[in-house]
Amino acid sequence: MRAIWKGAVSFGLVSVPVKLYSATESKDVTFRQVHAKDGGRIKYQRVCSLDGEEVEYADIAKGYQTEDGEMVILTDEDMADLPASSSREISVEKFVPSEQIDPMLFEKSYYLEPEKSGAKPYALLREALEAADRMALVTVSLRNRMSLAVLRVRDDVIVMQTMMWPDEIRKADFGSVDTSEAKPAEVKMAQMLVETLAGDFDADDYEDDYREALEALVTAKIEGGEVKRTPETRKSSGEVVDLLAALQRSVDAARTSRGEKPSSDDADEAPEADATTSAKPPAKKPTKKPAAKKSTAAKAPAKKAAAKKSAATKAPAKKQAKKAS
Repeated sequence: MRAIWKGAVSFGLVSVPVKLYSATESKDVTFRQVHAKDGGRIKYQRVCSLDGEEVEYADIAKGYQTEDGEMVILTDEDMADLPASSSREISVEKFVPSEQIDPMLFEKSYYLEPEKSGAKPYALLREALEAADRMALVTVSLRNRMSLAVLRVRDDVIVMQTMMWPDEIRKADFGSVDTSEAKPAEVKMAQMLVETLAGDFDADDYEDDYREALEALVTAKIEGGEVKRTPETRKSSGEVVDLLAALQRSVDAARTSRGEKPSSDDADEAPEADATTSAKPPAKKPTKKPAAKKSTAAKAPAKKAAAKKSAATKAPAKKQAKKAS
């Protein structure tokens, strides 16, 4: 796991230096939007709806649309004046009974790991939370925005759960719930059903069968060869990438795009190259554009001819080897 934030939990005069880790991760299978014909990725351009021109990132600003459809543009200077906080402190406001926190307020969960110097006060806070059977209501600044959160203990680790603000919880204002009283016999039957289905919760008893079936479907298509090979496709071997080899491939790709011979080809042909040819420095390209085009055009047939000649010389050798076998 990789720490995403460092700070300290403070309660009273006690400060506990901690690291923050994301406690959850999404396991959803993600998809790309592609062209059904060849599997090419669909790309989107940032186009202004008024003039139809593509807009660079540097020219994009934040805009707030009013109810009348007008746009209020906010600059970086405007945003800098807002009461944002970059504090590295998780400040305990009070310790509250767990039942007073509506689970609907919970947003995202994080693990808190103590720094070496904070191991003892961390254990002190953990024991205090467990003994009191309460949650610590805290304020914390994440992504330059102050948030409410609670601290609680799970498997001997202090967990911080950020919370939504009360006005972010919507009311169930749809008016279709039947509020008429049920008959006593119906209530009794419903209670019997609840008792019949009563049991303890064990998260390991449940699994995402849709995701598993989807992953199996994708795997079957891969094993069956139902894949689209695109110029951007790179098969991963799972091995550590050789940095030097990656740099060499980048250099070769750049040379090839300029119509030059890759450096790897030079290395392979060095023993057979003519001494006078290898000693000569590469000719400078003319400054005039027409001349450059002519030079490129002249080189192309020579390369093709060399390739054909090489193929021709190798062909008999292959035939002889086949005949010998």
